[in-house]
Amino acid sequence: MKSLYERDPYSWAHQQAQLLREGKLNELDVLNLIEEVEDLGNSRSDAVESFFIVIITHLLKWQYQPEHRCSSWRGSINNGRRQIARKIKKNPGLKPKLDELYSDVYEDAAQTAVDETELARELFPKENPWTKEQVMDTDFWPED
Repeated sequence: MKSLYERDPYSWAHQQAQLLREGKLNELDVLNLIEEVEDLGNSRSDAVESFFIVIITHLLKWQYQPEHRCSSWRGSINNGRRQIARKIKKNPGLKPKLDELYSDVYEDAAQTAVDETELARELFPKENPWTKEQVMDTDFWPED
């Protein structure tokens, strides 16, 4: 028979929270609780990576398809910049990881740009052409 954690993670999470509130620490599902807490932390860094991918994808499209530039690309880039800044403000422990998170996203962003533009992958740089600081700079817009 499957455990509550396996059958209904939502109810399991609320059950664990109630046990914590009541101080019933010996009744906690400790192994799964540890995994969920780690996943919670990882989801914060995953969100930052996702926003970096969106920003870089749109910056690539901005540079390599200037004839298609639009306000939705600008809005997406600026929203991503704001969201990363907000995540860092709320989770300052992520700040030392930003370089690592940033360095891992370019290939995903370039492939997304290929998928969305139908341009050849060879058209885009092999390596990320922008620094993390440029990507986060609200005044930075690459030229064609």
